[in-house]
Amino acid sequence: MNWLKIPVGVSDFGEIRKNDYYYIDKSALISDLLKKAGTKVTLITRPRRFGKTLGMSMLEHFFDIRKDSKKVFEGLEIVKQTKLCEEWMNQYPTIFVSFRQVDGLDFVGAYGMLKMVISDLFKEHLYLLDSENVSDFDKEIMKQLLWRKASVIDVKGSLILLTRMLKSHYGKQVVLLMDEYDVPMAKANNHGYYKEMLDVMKGLMQALKDNSALSFAVVTGCLRIAKESIFTGTNNFVSDTITDSRLSEYFGFTQEEVDQILENFDVKT
Repeated sequence: MNWLKIPVGVSDFGEIRKNDYYYIDKSALISDLLKKAGTKVTLITRPRRFGKTLGMSMLEHFFDIRKDSKKVFEGLEIVKQTKLCEEWMNQYPTIFVSFRQVDGLDFVGAYGMLKMVISDLFKEHLYLLDSENVSDFDKEIMKQLLWRKASVIDVKGSLILLTRMLKSHYGKQVVLLMDEYDVPMAKANNHGYYKEMLDVMKGLMQALKDNSALSFAVVTGCLRIAKESIFTGTNNFVSDTITDSRLSEYFGFTQEEVDQILENFDVKT
């Protein structure tokens, strides 16, 4: 039997590639997303354990202007598209935020967790406080968000703020990657504070609507929230579900990939 390194519980694309863990190449997802140039927001819903977070981590490593990802993508399908890689690989400011930690038995607890997520996100971009291209007004709001002392209004507008600051700093539109967007709503529904959390999440989702600082966004989750949709008013919006999908080969495994896995591990069927 072949003993290959399996990344159990690892969803960081860079870690998997740098440690030479076993990986099924899903990098063609990048070119598939970029083919739909007119699509501003793509919502991808799949059950848990379908590789959504790993896929989003891969997108972050590919687009993020602060990274040098040539080595981690070496040998993968996407690097064959030389022109696309020259235009897009590590060329755009990128935000990757996950809401999987936003949970609580009541709204106060869950909202506190949400403020922590937003604060941690801004900590990744502390260099913006020293940028000559970012307004002092935006810097002051950022400081309040960092210290978790910002108003509810500023928390709701935090993703709009960050996209605006990044565009001002780099002079380029931003790629926004939002993972497990539905967790706060699902937890709120279970514990009886749905309306309060809906109000906050609708505010955060304003970053997807008529945002001149946004190049495009990819949003993932398990559920398509239909009731009082938080995506109402979002232009150029495409929903990709497990029953109506053009991206199915990039989440979970195809039969061909399962056969390849079995062959790689010398398992006979």
